[in-house]
Amino acid sequence: MKVTKAVITAAGLGTRVLPISKSMPKEMLPIVDKPAIQYIVDEVIRSGIKDILIITSRGKTTIEDHFDRSPDLEVNLLQSGNKEKYESIVKVASMANIHYLRQKEMLGLGHAVLQAKTFAAGQPIAVLYGDDVVVGDNPATGQLCAAYEKYGKGIAGIKPVPTEMLTKVSSVKVEPIAASHYSVTDMIEKPAAGQEFSNYSILGRCVLPPSIFEILEKTPKGAGGEIQLTDAMRILATTEGMVGVEYEGVRYDMGNKLGYMKANVEMALQHPEIGVEFKKYIENLMGSL
Repeated sequence: MKVTKAVITAAGLGTRVLPISKSMPKEMLPIVDKPAIQYIVDEVIRSGIKDILIITSRGKTTIEDHFDRSPDLEVNLLQSGNKEKYESIVKVASMANIHYLRQKEMLGLGHAVLQAKTFAAGQPIAVLYGDDVVVGDNPATGQLCAAYEKYGKGIAGIKPVPTEMLTKVSSVKVEPIAASHYSVTDMIEKPAAGQEFSNYSILGRCVLPPSIFEILEKTPKGAGGEIQLTDAMRILATTEGMVGVEYEGVRYDMGNKLGYMKANVEMALQHPEIGVEFKKYIENLMGSL
């Protein structure tokens, strides 16, 4: 079955990037001149998906505003002859069919995904974590969707992480089945030392079958007193089987201050307007350190 719907989870409080996230949703943190969530939406669209649900929470209306029309700004740009910028902001407002739904209680990622049951309407969904920006020529979501269509099973986007980081993320039990594709038979969220299955972790992307919602409805609270999506996917993996895809692309953790700074520096170096001058600045800066 072709994947035609995507869910972006953007309800988290962003406590790891305080104090800025007190007044600005972490998903709206800029990477040079675009908010992080626009990179995520761009990835979904490049993957051939135009029907998107963004799960938000209180205080995140700026996300909706960003993907809406702005008549006063548009008129100002046209009157000042800045047609290129006018066209760029109008394009943002018409790039996809974007819906919004609030997660009224912060009960975890699994609970956030469960809110998308009606939106999914019995179809598989691509799930993208609002913390994770993945940059690459081949969109990560598209790689996972292709695997779903090939195997007909839930797909987890995985990457290897250092052992010392596993206690902060997840660890999955994998067996290789093809280039960059693995059979996933078990997983654990935030494992204690010695509980790890491997250094592979689910990072920011997955494609889930409709059965995930029934599983989530029965999933008890797990790590951190929250309904963990990993716990539900573990049941999926042990009953229906799942496939892990080690996706191409560079991942930036936007919920982490260092990840945020890496994203800005590396994307600034590639930026068509400032890339050349920024590279000179970095070279001069390195010479003074």
